[in-house]
Amino acid sequence: MAYNEFLADRVRGSLKDNKTTFEEKKMFGGICFLVDEKMCLGVIKDDLMVRLDPEIQDKVIEEKGCRIMDFTKRPMKGYLYVDQEGVDMDDDLDRWVKRCLEFNPKAKSSKKKKN
Repeated sequence: MAYNEFLADRVRGSLKDNKTTFEEKKMFGGICFLVDEKMCLGVIKDDLMVRLDPEIQDKVIEEKGCRIMDFTKRPMKGYLYVDQEGVDMDDDLDRWVKRCLEFNPKAKSSKKKKN
């Protein structure tokens, strides 16, 4: 198991509950959920990976189970990991999903690669 399938199913359910159209793409050895062709959130191993407004990052980093995403060994502004403790309850997961969805319209798309 490269990523937590149960957590991925919970994310799918939360996105559907929020009436969000999304795509799934395997990335980073896990799965990412794209909204409007932009990475919104994902599951890497047992962690939820969230993309949110960098302006609130310093505030929410204090929440349980939350830490800076350092996938490349360098902190990535606006990206955080949330471990199982931070998404154990459905309300906790839904709060993270909503934060990601709120930021998504402002998020920049990655540049498309030319074939």
